[in-house]
Amino acid sequence: MKLSEELVWRGSIKDKTFTDDKYLDQPHALYLGVDGTADSLTIGNLAILMLLMRFVSAGHKVFMLIGGATSLVGDPSGKLTERNLKSVEEIRHNTESIKKQVEKIFNDNVSGHPISFVNNYDWFKDIKLMDFLRETGKYFAISDLVNRDFVQTRIDELGDGISYTEFSYTLIQGYDFWHLFKNFGVDLQIGGSDQWGNLLSGVSLIRKKENAEVNALTIPLIINRTTGIKFGKSESGAVWLDDKMTTPTMFYQFFINTTDDDLEYLVKAYTFMNKNEVDELVSRHKAEPASRIGQKELAYQVTKIVHGKNSADLAVKVSQVLTGQIPLTQLSQEEMNGLKQEVTFKQVDNNGSIIDILVDVGLAVSKTDARNLLKSDSISINFNKIDRENLTESDFLNGLALIKKGKAFKDSALIAL
Repeated sequence: MKLSEELVWRGSIKDKTFTDDKYLDQPHALYLGVDGTADSLTIGNLAILMLLMRFVSAGHKVFMLIGGATSLVGDPSGKLTERNLKSVEEIRHNTESIKKQVEKIFNDNVSGHPISFVNNYDWFKDIKLMDFLRETGKYFAISDLVNRDFVQTRIDELGDGISYTEFSYTLIQGYDFWHLFKNFGVDLQIGGSDQWGNLLSGVSLIRKKENAEVNALTIPLIINRTTGIKFGKSESGAVWLDDKMTTPTMFYQFFINTTDDDLEYLVKAYTFMNKNEVDELVSRHKAEPASRIGQKELAYQVTKIVHGKNSADLAVKVSQVLTGQIPLTQLSQEEMNGLKQEVTFKQVDNNGSIIDILVDVGLAVSKTDARNLLKSDSISINFNKIDRENLTESDFLNGLALIKKGKAFKDSALIAL
């Protein structure tokens, strides 16, 4: 399957400035820009990283622009209020962290040296304001900029207005495309669909300034089709690619909880599985949906792409323990250490008070709450319901026990003699 056909099949094309998708089958130098608003990307960003890796595998030259300069300004796209400006030091830390994160993902999943990094701070730090206004600003009409979606959103009755600083962001991004075109031969920029206006700025600038044909491509924003919420959010916040911010097990669990309606859509976007493999997986899942074959495969494949096979295997084992599929005794020491990263761990006496333990590990807010939980049949030890108030030696397996409140994955604690 050619790249153009694959991207159509995966649903990876939203907006484009070219008319024939076969344009993507020709060799290009392309880039994606990412700002350092945090020191990690999220699974929302991962969708477009997957697209980049597909371009690399098809033989294209790929650049990632780390926005050391644009991060200092702040992208107004999708925001109703002004971003808080970050310090140069914080942006430098964030951009370096993102670069290492992306480099690892690419090196682990695409052979060779697949991606080049550039930082727009390297060229913007020496540009004088008058030169920028004369050589770039004159190519942008205020009437066009004011009609951009991100500006209209900010100046309507729900918005908070827009400063000149954020208003200028799209000019800076347009200049980036021009700089990469002039110095590296980049003729294609990709981004999320919320970046369409910013991508057009670069296309327009190069066509006017250089009388050259360049193009832009966006992918649809990944959303939860049930809730309509932008993908990458959970009850506890964003799902990060950094394993210290979202552990591999919680990362795995996020995808395990995918609805049946979203399954095929997310497998296409977030894995390297080909059409035959996806069709077979979907068919197996539909034949036995209760077993969640599809969600397990999706979660494992995405966790392996981001965190590596060892971490994906560990996430599976820890998840199986916390959902009662296997006992604690089947965990290796490394897997037990992984479990301790997910739940509270506490040393106890073999005849200790369950009431006190529930409060100490945060499963109850008070002793009264703990007693009520026991009376309502909400507490289990190693998945056996209990209503007594003291531990017994038989509660432990090789000196360990998993105490849970209800069925929620994270409402668990590991106790040890």
